[in-house]
Parts: sequence; C-alpha cells; structure tokens
Amino acid sequence: MDSSSSTTAHIMLSIPEKKTVSVDLYRPLRNYIIYNYSELEAQNLEDDLQTLKQYRSDIERGAIDSSSSLPARRDLLQNYYKALCAVESRFPISPDQEHVNSVTFTWFDAFKTKNKAVQQNIHLEKAAVLFNLGAVHSQMGLGFDHSSVEGRKQGSHSFIAAAGAFAFLRDNVAMKASLGSSTTVDVSVECAGMLERLMLAQAQECVFENSIAKGNTPGVCAKISRQVGLFYEEALAALNVAPLNQHFDKAWLAHVQLKAALFYAEACYRYSLELHGKEEIAEEIARLRSGVNDLSEGRKKAPRGAPQQLLDAINKLEATLNLNLERAMKENDRVYLMRVPPASSLPPLAAFSLVKPMQMNYILDASKEKMFASLVPDKSAKALSRYTEMLDDVIRTQAEKLQQGSELARVRLREMDLPDSILALEGNLSLPVALKEDVEAVEICGGPAGLDAELQQLRDLKRVNQQLLVQTEELLQKEAVEDTQFRTQFGSRWTRPQSTTLTKNLQDRLNRFAANLKQAAESDARIERSVKDHAALMSILDSRPIESALPTLARPILSLDATEDAIVGALKQSLRQLETLGAQRAGLEDMLKEMKRKDDILPKLMTFTGSHEDLFRKEIAKYDHICEEISQNIEAQEQLLLQIQAQNDEFASIFNLEDYKASCERIYKQIEAAILKYQEIKENINEGLKFYVTLQEAINNVKQQCSDFVMTRNMQCREMIEDVQRQISGLSFQDGKSSSGYTSVGQGHQPPRSNPQVPTETGNIPNSSRPHQAPAYQSLPQQPAISEYGQTSPPYSSPQPPAPPYHFPGQGQSYPYQQPQPHPHPHPQHQPQPPPNHEYSQPAYPGWRGPYYNVPP
Repeated sequence: MDSSSSTTAHIMLSIPEKKTVSVDLYRPLRNYIIYNYSELEAQNLEDDLQTLKQYRSDIERGAIDSSSSLPARRDLLQNYYKALCAVESRFPISPDQEHVNSVTFTWFDAFKTKNKAVQQNIHLEKAAVLFNLGAVHSQMGLGFDHSSVEGRKQGSHSFIAAAGAFAFLRDNVAMKASLGSSTTVDVSVECAGMLERLMLAQAQECVFENSIAKGNTPGVCAKISRQVGLFYEEALAALNVAPLNQHFDKAWLAHVQLKAALFYAEACYRYSLELHGKEEIAEEIARLRSGVNDLSEGRKKAPRGAPQQLLDAINKLEATLNLNLERAMKENDRVYLMRVPPASSLPPLAAFSLVKPMQMNYILDASKEKMFASLVPDKSAKALSRYTEMLDDVIRTQAEKLQQGSELARVRLREMDLPDSILALEGNLSLPVALKEDVEAVEICGGPAGLDAELQQLRDLKRVNQQLLVQTEELLQKEAVEDTQFRTQFGSRWTRPQSTTLTKNLQDRLNRFAANLKQAAESDARIERSVKDHAALMSILDSRPIESALPTLARPILSLDATEDAIVGALKQSLRQLETLGAQRAGLEDMLKEMKRKDDILPKLMTFTGSHEDLFRKEIAKYDHICEEISQNIEAQEQLLLQIQAQNDEFASIFNLEDYKASCERIYKQIEAAILKYQEIKENINEGLKFYVTLQEAINNVKQQCSDFVMTRNMQCREMIEDVQRQISGLSFQDGKSSSGYTSVGQGHQPPRSNPQVPTETGNIPNSSRPHQAPAYQSLPQQPAISEYGQTSPPYSSPQPPAPPYHFPGQGQSYPYQQPQPHPHPHPQHQPQPPPNHEYSQPAYPGWRGPYYNVPP
C-alpha cells in the first residue's frame, strides 16, 4: 500500500532575499584610482566602473522589485559576486584613512527584517550576495511543477544549487562578514549551515517522490526516505540552539520538526513492507510501532502554525501505519507467534543520500575576471613577487626531494635485480627493453622462417634476368645471320656496314651483364649456404614467444625448513609497500602544484597593514604539513629499502640467483648473435633483390635498343635490296647519286639530303618508328667486380663513386626491401658510348637517324 507522501512534495520552504539600501561605489573607487594611480588610469577603467555601478543598481532594484525573472536574478548575483572579488583584491575598503573609507554597506536580516548590519567591509556585501543567490535558487526549486517527474528533477537540482550557495557562504565568507558589532544572524556560520541542510532535505525529498513514481522497491525507498528525515533532523537541531532558536518564526520550526517525523515514519513504513515480504513479522510490527510513536511525538512537540496540508499528510500516513500494524499483529498472533522486540533494540534504519551541495568554486571563480585587471598597486606587485620567489624555492626544494627519492628507489632495485627475479620465479620474465625491441623488429620482417621465401624471390628474379639476356642476344644474332646471308648473296654490291661492327658496344654490355649474373649467382649461393649454416643459431628467434627460450628460476630441489614461500611473500609485500610510497610521492607532488596554482595572496596584500614578512611566513606555513609528509615518505622509503636488501639477500641465497643470472646472460648473448646474423643475411638478400631489379631494368633498356636497331636494319635492308636489284637490272642514276643512299666507310663526301638537320640524340627518334622506346641506357665506366658478399666496400661506395649506373624502380612498382643496404652483388657494368663523330651513309629515311651506327673515329 502506498502512502500519500506525494502530497508533501508541494509543502516546502523557500528562502526570502535580503534587502539593502543604495550605495555609491562609482565615485569613491574612481577617486581612489585617481589619487593612487592617475586620471588616465581612471579613464581607462571607466567601463569597469560603470559596469560595477550598474550591477549594484540592479541588485538594489531587484531587492525591491521582484518582477525580474529568477534565472536573470541568479546570473546578476553571480556576476556581481565575481566583480566584488575583483574589487576586493584592488580596493581596500575600510575605515582606514588611506583606504576607500567612504563606502558603507547596509543589509537587512532576511528573517527579522527590522535587524540590519552596517559595515565598511566588503565581506558583508559578498555574504549578502551569496545569501540571496541561495535564496533565488530555493525560489526556483519551489517554482517547478512538483506533480511531474521532470518538475521534481528540476526542483531537486535547484535545491542542490541553493545548498551549494549556502555552503560556500558558510565556508568562505560568513566568518569575515560577522566581524564587528553590526551583524545579522542570517549570514552567520550557524544559519548558513542550517539552510544548507534544509535545502538538501528538500532536494532529497524530490528524489524520494520520483523513486516512488518509478516503482522502486520498498527497501530502496526506505533508505532514501530515511536520508530525507536525517537532513531535516540536522536542520531542526540547528534551529533549536542559539543563535537560531529565537530567530525564526514558529511556523518554520513546526514545518521542519513535522517533516523530520514524517519521513522517519515514511522510512519505517517502507521498510515494514520489505519485512512483510520476507515474513519477518516481529520486526515489521516493531518498525510500524516506532513510526506511529514518532509521528505522535512530533505532532505533540511541534509548535502551532504548521500548514494544514502537512498535518493531513501526517494523519494519512499514521492511519496507514496503524492499519498495517493491526494486520501484522493479527497474523503474528494466529500464525507466526514471534516475540516483538522493543524499539530500543532495533538497529538504526539504513539511509542512502543521493544529493550533495553543488560545488560553487567553479561557478563563482573570479580568477579569470577581467574587471580592473590592469590595476595592481606597485607595492603589492613587489610584495607578490617576493612571496612568489619564496614559494618557488619551497616548491623546487620539495620537488627535488621527491625526484631524488624516486630515482634512489629505481637504482637500488636495479642493483638488486628486482622485481625481475620475482617475475622470473613466477614465469613472467621478459627480455631487456632494447633486446626485446630488436626481436620484435625481426618478427615484423618475418623472422628466420621467412628467409626461404626471400631466397626464392632471388632465384625467380635471377631466372627472369637470364631469360631477358638470352632473348636480347638472340635478337642480335638473328639480325647478324641475315646480314651475313645478304652479304654473301650480293657480294660487293652489299655496301652497308657489318652488324658485328655496329653492335660491338651492345654486345659488350650484354657480355658484362652475363658476367654480372654469373657473379651474382655465386653470391646467392653464399647467402643460401649462410642461411643453412646458421639456421640452428637463428632458430631461437622463431620462439613464440621469445620469453619461452629464457631459463626459469626454479625452487631449490631440497628444502630443509620450507621457508621459501614465506621469504618470497615477505619480499613481495615489501615491494608493494615501496610501490605505495612511490604513488604517495606522485600524489604529494601533484598536491604541491595544485596548492601553488590556487595560492593567490594578492587580495590579502592589498588590504594587509602589517609587515609583509609576517604575512609571508603565515602563508608559507600552509605548506608545512605537506613538506612534513614528504620528509616522512623519504625516511620510510629508506627504512624499507634496507629491509628489502636483507630480504633479497636471503632470497638470492636460497634460489641460487647468481647461476640464474649467468644463464640469462648467456641466452641474451645467443639472441644478440642470432639477431646480428639474421640482420647480416637480411641485408645481403635485400641488396641482392635490389641488384636483380636494377639489372632487369638495365637489360630491358638494352633489349629495347636492340629491338630498335633490328627494326632499323630491316628497313635499310629492304631499301638496299631494291637498289641492288635496280643496279643488277642496269637501272642506275646518271647524275652520280647513289640510289641506296649509302657510301663506304672511307668516303669523305655525303650527298645532300632533304633533311640536313639530323638529330643526334636517341631520345629524338620519332615515335612512329618505335612508339614505346625507353630513353637510351647511359652506361658508366666499368667498375671492378665484387668477389664475395662479405666485402664491406662495394664498388658503388668507393672514395670517388660515379653516379649509380641503375635507377631503382619508381613508386609505381612493388619490389621488396628497396632501402639501400650494402650487398656483395656486382652491379651490371658497361662502357660509356663515345660521342658520335662519324656517320655510316645516310639515314634510312628522311627525318630519322639511328644512334647505333656511330663508331669511334
């Protein structure tokens, strides 16, 4: 059965705002700026002064006229509070002759409006603004529709914000605003604390109403309800003692007292429902009785003036409790026959708080406030600089202590091989970082198991190069055979140069390519032998994971007193304690930095009238406790390291740690040797792959040149056959011109041609003759062949190296391992062609000139 607690949601309290009287801030502050700084500075700050004046005017008007919206009122109070923080840090407002002494703040008590506080103290103004901020939030919370889930959620949020404002007032300003004889109770520490608990009670009450609406279990609802009652009880306790016991209207006291009783009884009722479901009838009866008694006592003690709605809710809940109590007692008498415990023997009801005051530090943070930012007194600036130096010295000294402590712990543990030896005992040892990185690099490249595939790539590339070379040689041989046949057939009439004369350079280059391939094959064989010879050495790199190859730290075979576990356990515990000390040091360092970041004493400097050194000593003393904690941490670590040293000596002697370390070093060296050998073979393979790719490109270039040569010779052949046939038939030209267009090698006269400007570069050959011809292959002077893979200075890295004879494939091609690595494969070598200085006869047809008819003079 559900109680009527939902009717209590609308019976809540809002806080009235404080009233004030008009005060002029503009003129006194402007005069202070002119007197202490300059008229120019006052003119520069005119906008800030006007803004502050407007804030204060709006505050005064809002205290009288409540027509403005509550959110706008809230924003105004927050902005004005941050402006007051800026004023406080730059304008000393006090009766002192040298301060701003013509500003007096007057505020009336919110609950007893005839009482007022009059002070030349900006803290009174700040306290009043914070009080009104909490009051506005409470009014906003009460203004939402509490008959809906969303309305209660918004109301709870506003009450939480109100609690945050009153908590901020209590912790930061209330004490400073209470100095002097002219004060009011509403901004006292006690009243601010009471209002905070009252707002939390109403926020939790909204949460309770929503938990009922959502159908939460009776046990959960009981805990939430009990916390509502606890908040009301705390507020009631503050209202019943000085200075609040004579300050508030009796209706307020009755409201809080009845709410405390109502929600205690509500928690008893909800909990009894859970007990009934568990058939714990005896405690159910005791809880119901306790709830009924508390309601009755609360109604008797409460002063007159409580709203009728609240009294109706109490009566309704009391009736529900009595009905359930009667039913439970009948069931117990007839069925369970349990003894009902007295209420005094029952444990307290569990409570569950779902609300806490909103943190106002970030909302009211004035550190980024731009108002009057340029106004810093010279005296205060110098004093602040001095304090900052003192503080930096403290921070630096303590930070060095912390860093030295951490470094000492690292060094001492490294000397004792900890925690590596413990990890080794548990089978969790890993390689040293540098060695592990090298092993991972080998794994990424495929490891020793991947070398076979790369060797196969070498074989495939070598075979492709050999096939290309054979095809190219066959082209030249076929053309030479045909030329010989025609020369035999036509005799002296066949006047064009022999093929062997024109292809000598091409043939020489092909011969060098063949020699390169033969030497490269020998290098390939050496690589394959090296892979086979060192397979056992490199096999350790194929371990998955590599840690499986490491030795294990075994327990002693024969144990006399079986104390190994105790020794290991004690050492582990000490290491955990050392780790905890290290975490504490990190936390202390962060705490130091955060304290320094928040340490702003400029407002105090501007209002302090005594010796700055006294103020500095007092402020620096804030750091004494953390400095003491740092010293204690360092001392505790030193003692712990001595204890660890003794425990580790005992551990090492029992587990024969020296032999284990020696075994590890041997394995590390074996892994290092395997990595070096793998890298050496890998580099040789990579260089071989690059060599074959480069050689393939070079052979392809020469093959294209040979194809062009053969095509041109075939065209000339057809023309010469026609000329020879006409000569044989007696058809010759009488003007002395040779119809073939060719002259002998020694002929010094060239007949004129229709295209006298003949290109001399192979790149200028028309595309119509060879549409896919590559640029002419430019060879370099022959270089000495490399005798073996192992040499460290390949021919292309000589002291005065020529330009590389081959250009590696472009990005569009995909070849493995294109990075330049030293490799003993010989590069293809060939002689550079001499510049043309003689022409064999005339071009085969107008506009064409072949590059392969040029011979040395």
